[in-house]
Amino acid sequence: MTTLLVDVANTVGARPDGWWRDRAGATARLLEQLAALPGRELAGPDGEPVPVTALVAVVEGQARDVAAPAGLRVVRAAGSGDDALAATAADLADGDDDLLVVTADRGLRDRLPAVARIAGPGWLLAAADRAADPAEG
Repeated sequence: MTTLLVDVANTVGARPDGWWRDRAGATARLLEQLAALPGRELAGPDGEPVPVTALVAVVEGQARDVAAPAGLRVVRAAGSGDDALAATAADLADGDDDLLVVTADRGLRDRLPAVARIAGPGWLLAAADRAADPAEG
């Protein structure tokens, strides 16, 4: 059982699809796509199965007020998104589920609990695309 903790700003920024013109809209679209992942078993970054039991998304800045889709926990960073993500990771690391943090931010990676596994946004975006494909579902 795995909890995914997602650095949403970092993940949104991984696709050059014009997100910078509407950060809140891009965030809302990503969260809707990610809402399909809890309850699924994904192929992990190492190829091993990842049974996703929960998904926690950290949002910040202009995207802080986006709606939270059903099935996701959204953490709204009052200040630094990195600070909120590191604090949330510390809280989640004490739980029963494995913790898989999705970020490409090297500085943030250094602040995560030792028990946290790390994956890049590309892995998550590909997994979400596969989950949205009816042929894969």
